[in-house]
Amino acid sequence: MDIPISNRLSKLPPYLFADLRRKIAAAKAKGVKVITLGIGDPDMPAPDPIVAELCRAVDDPGDPNRHRYGCDVPVADFPQAVQRFYQRRHGVTLGDDQVQITNGSKDAIAQFALAVLNPGDMAIAPQPGYPTYNIGHVFSSAVTHYTPLLAENDFLVDFDAIPAEVCRLAKILWLNYPNNPTTATASLEFFQRAVDFGRKHNILICHDNAYGENCYDGYKAPSILQVEGAADVAVEFLSLSKAFNMTGWRAGAMVGNASAVAALRAVKDNTDNGSLRAIQFASAKALDLADELLPQINAVYQRRRDMVVDVLNANGWNLAKPKATIYIWAPVPEKYNRSSARFAADLLEKTGVVVTPGLGYGQWGEGFFRISLTYPDAVLKEALDRIMTVRL
Repeated sequence: MDIPISNRLSKLPPYLFADLRRKIAAAKAKGVKVITLGIGDPDMPAPDPIVAELCRAVDDPGDPNRHRYGCDVPVADFPQAVQRFYQRRHGVTLGDDQVQITNGSKDAIAQFALAVLNPGDMAIAPQPGYPTYNIGHVFSSAVTHYTPLLAENDFLVDFDAIPAEVCRLAKILWLNYPNNPTTATASLEFFQRAVDFGRKHNILICHDNAYGENCYDGYKAPSILQVEGAADVAVEFLSLSKAFNMTGWRAGAMVGNASAVAALRAVKDNTDNGSLRAIQFASAKALDLADELLPQINAVYQRRRDMVVDVLNANGWNLAKPKATIYIWAPVPEKYNRSSARFAADLLEKTGVVVTPGLGYGQWGEGFFRISLTYPDAVLKEALDRIMTVRL
């Protein structure tokens, strides 16, 4: 029999990447040799020292707890490594009560909404933006106010443009810099404005820093917690997924405001059992070796970034090379009248190449498309060759 779904599920839009996977499967079923550039899942393995530490820990006969619930016997090394990383990387000192280990950042973002939002509450999310911000709000029976990220404002949140009534009602505001999907970066001065905004309106600033370590050309992305007093009004989500090629490992942390950290911990205590101890040991190793490992990973993405941007620019685009993230965000060719869905569908039909339509990130993503750099150089080159064989 058909089981009726909850009202909250009916309020969710189709999940962007689930929809992409369905379209890819349909094209393959028709015999199309599909190349997908749509999903940001690194093709490279996690670096050898991280894998070696995982193997050591999972097979350590001296640790009788190595296969038990990660929440019952947590690895102290992991939160301590987060503290060392923030001190070394950002000059930020975190207390023990300001760190909560998470199963990556996607789960934590949705869980955190459950921790701080009541039915009918309002939360502010950027658009275009990561769909999970709104998903967390829906699961909490809260309401999302979208604030646009516009090209003319360098895809930065315009705090002055947020309506006064929204400022009065909202409890949290999501930021994400370096930004997915736009690749925009934010300065420490921007984060100072964000902290001032949060303090003025009693709004918690939630910074999703998933791409803070995927930086190029000498650029180093700041943490919002570098702003003096930021921990009074802000939390930051750290993810090892994209930085260390560890998407499937599900490892991360939320840091900052101690009461917010405690709220997330309460939700996690009641909904998940933490991660395998071996993953926690390996994650600590990753953070401690970040200065050694990250340049090698980022060199690959920088090379791919240069290749993609150079080809697009040689064929009519005019793109600056992004300073961070693992994506290229480009305008849809004029002949498509800004329709990213029509462009993506045409590209798949004519070339077998999948890109992510900007509309999938919300109405203000329309007119753009995203290419992920998480595919081998040869695959990217073949995809670009195919794209450039058709009149766009």
